[in-house]
Amino acid sequence: MNLNKVYLIGRMASDPEFRTTPSGQEVATLRIATSRIWNDRTSGERRENTEFHTVVVWSRLAQIANQYLNKGGLVMIEGRLQTRSWEGQDGIKRYRTEIIAENLQLGPKPKGAGMVKEDEKPAFAKPAEVKEEIPVVNEEEPPAAADSEIEEAEVQLKDIPF
Repeated sequence: MNLNKVYLIGRMASDPEFRTTPSGQEVATLRIATSRIWNDRTSGERRENTEFHTVVVWSRLAQIANQYLNKGGLVMIEGRLQTRSWEGQDGIKRYRTEIIAENLQLGPKPKGAGMVKEDEKPAFAKPAEVKEEIPVVNEEEPPAAADSEIEEAEVQLKDIPF
């Protein structure tokens, strides 16, 4: 049995590079950084090693990556390894191993994401002072309900599924 599967969870090292091929396919190249942290056995010092990965994303995933991913954002990539080879201008054969994304999941928005400057606010933005009212529930009183909203019904023993 063979398996070529890669899972990466890391941070975007740069903004996506989005382009369209001459045949019209959309493609984005992502640079993702993953870090490994450990304590050195001999010295007890904390060590860190960061790896940078090149991820290629095609079609609709490329559009999504271009629209929502930014440098520093957290992302999870599921894909496969693929090695390309070509001959350089100097006649030397070169190789590059990349991850071809088959699925991606966006991480949480970083703090401050979506915040815009006052002069850049869209016309449809909610004013900052409008807040949703949080209901207060008193444990000693049953919740008030409209007459037509709730009708109490007796639970039949035969209706219980267990």
